[in-house]
Amino acid sequence: MNVAWITTVDEDDARGETAEAFAQCCNKKTGRAAHILKVHSLNPRAMAEHYTLYRTLVYGPSPLARYQREMIGTVVSALNGCHY
Repeated sequence: MNVAWITTVDEDDARGETAEAFAQCCNKKTGRAAHILKVHSLNPRAMAEHYTLYRTLVYGPSPLARYQREMIGTVVSALNGCHY
């Protein structure tokens, strides 16, 4: 399996705009960001906008129910060999 090694900023080390982006994107229970968002930590605007896109796709108006959208994401991730 190919694994990309991308330099990221840890949530505990984030400052300024990066800390603000993490505050928006982190799981409220764990205080950690999902890896798919954390890869944007060197570009906090991209991280915040990616999170906004995710929220729009999952929670925004749609002819599909939320569980259907989640199932589509799960199947696509499985087909792509994505572990999350």
